[in-house]
Amino acid sequence: MKRFLLGSAIIGAGLVLTRWLFATTRAVKPTSKNASYDPIEAYLKQQMRRLKIPGLALAIVEGDQIVHLRGFGRARPGGEAPTPQTPFFIGSITKSFTALAVMQLVEDGKVELDAPIQRYLPWFRVADPEASAQMTIRHLLNQTSGFPESSGEVTRTEVDDRPDATEQRARALASLELSHPVGAAVEYSNTNYDLLGLIIEAASGRPYADFVQEHIFSPLKMTHTFTSRVEAKKNGLAMGHRCWFGIPFPAPDLPIPHGSLPSGLLISSAEDLARYMIAHLKGGCFGDVRVLSSSGIEELHRGVADYRRMGISAGWYAMGWFDGEIGQTRIVWHGGTMPDFGAYMALLPQQEKAVVLLVNACHWWFNPLLSEFGMGVAALLAGEQYKPTPFSTIIPLVLYGQLIIPAFQIFDFAATLQRLRRWRLDPECRPSSGRTWQKYLLLPLVPNLGIALTLKSVLGKRRNYLKLFMPDYFWMAMICGSFAGLWAFLRTVLITKALKER
Repeated sequence: MKRFLLGSAIIGAGLVLTRWLFATTRAVKPTSKNASYDPIEAYLKQQMRRLKIPGLALAIVEGDQIVHLRGFGRARPGGEAPTPQTPFFIGSITKSFTALAVMQLVEDGKVELDAPIQRYLPWFRVADPEASAQMTIRHLLNQTSGFPESSGEVTRTEVDDRPDATEQRARALASLELSHPVGAAVEYSNTNYDLLGLIIEAASGRPYADFVQEHIFSPLKMTHTFTSRVEAKKNGLAMGHRCWFGIPFPAPDLPIPHGSLPSGLLISSAEDLARYMIAHLKGGCFGDVRVLSSSGIEELHRGVADYRRMGISAGWYAMGWFDGEIGQTRIVWHGGTMPDFGAYMALLPQQEKAVVLLVNACHWWFNPLLSEFGMGVAALLAGEQYKPTPFSTIIPLVLYGQLIIPAFQIFDFAATLQRLRRWRLDPECRPSSGRTWQKYLLLPLVPNLGIALTLKSVLGKRRNYLKLFMPDYFWMAMICGSFAGLWAFLRTVLITKALKER
C-alpha cells in the first residue's frame, strides 16, 4: 500500500506539473488596440487555462473589415504563439466550403439542388433501392439523407492514399442500412459531405481540391489555406495535440483519411477564415470579387430542421452551417473537431460581425465544449448573455475522473490480497455469516462487472474511431475492462474458497 500511495503521489505531481506547463499562455501583439475586445481576450485566456488548450488563434470581423487578429499560447511545443497566418486543421468547418462549392455549381447551372444523387453518380447505391433513388443533393446538404452518424465516423479512421479513396468509400455504401427514411430528420454524418465532394467533381470535371482552390481560396486571397498537409507544413502548420485525461500531448503526423477531405480535412488560418467570413457577411462579396449571389448565401444559412444531440438542441441545420440564436441575436455557426485540432466560426448577420477560433488540441468530448467556448465569445461580441449547459462543467471532471478507475482497481486488488492474508494468518477473524457473502463477494462484483462492460464499447465498429478521437477512454476500457473481467472471476474464486475453509 505504501508503494501504491507513493506511486500515486508521483503520478499526481507529474500531472500537476504538466498542467502548469500547458497553462502558460503567451500572446502575439494584436492587430488592433481596441479596448472593447479586452473582455473577449480575458474570457479566451480563462477558457484556455480551464481546458488546457496549448495554442489558439482569434479573428474578429466587423462589416467588410478584419478588426482584430491575435494568437495565444504556443503553436507547437517550445514555439511561439500562433500568428494570423498560422495554418490549423479546421475539421467540419470544411463542410461550409463544400456547401459553397455546390451552390456555385447550382448558380452555374451544372447542379440542381432537388435532383437525385444518381443523376451525377449513376453508380450510387444504399441497401434500400428506393431510398437510393429518392436521395437528392439537398438532402445531403441539409443532413437529412438518413445516413447514420456512425457511417461517417468509421471512414474517419480509414487511411487510404489512393486518388479515388472518396469514391471507393462511397461505393461501399451499397450495403448500408439508413437510420431513418430519406428527408425525415436531421442526422449529422460526414458521409453526406464526402458524397457532395464527389458530386462537385462529377459536375465540374475537376478534382475537389482544385475546384475549391480556384473558386474559393484564390478569389478570397486565402493564401494560407490548403488541401494538403504537406503544403501546410511548409507554411508553418501548427502542431496538434491529443488530450489524455484532460491533458494535451503533442501528436505529430497522425494518419490522415484522405477520402474525408470534403467533409473535414481542409487547413486554414485565422486571417484567411476572416476573409471567408466577410464574403458570407456581405452577401457573397469580398471587395470587388463575388463568389456567390446574396440569395445563394441566404440559402446556405437558412436552417431547415432542428438538430439535437444528447437531447440538447444545437440549432437548425442549414447547408454546412447551424442557424440559431443567442438571446435576441441570430447566430449562424459551425464547429470542427479533429483528434488533435478544434475550430469554431460564427456569423452575427444582424450586427455584421463574425468570429473565428482555431485551437491545436482536441478530444471527442471537446466537441460540445468548443461549441460552448465559441458561443461564449460570440455572445460577448454580440453583447448578449450566454448560459453554458452543465456539460461545460461535467466533461472536464469526467476526463480527469477516468483516473479513478485504475486507482480503484489497484486499491481493490491490494486490499483483497491483504484481507485474504489476514484470514489465512488469523482464522478467527474470518467471517462466517451469510451476510458476509454479500459484503465480500456479491457487492464488489457490481463495480468490477460495470468496468468490464466498458470493454464492449471499444470492440465494435467504432473501435478505431474511439482509439483515434478518445485515446484515454479507449485504452482505459481495453486495459481496465480486461483486468476487471479477469479480476471479477479470480476474486470470486479466492473469496469463495476462503469463506468455505474452516
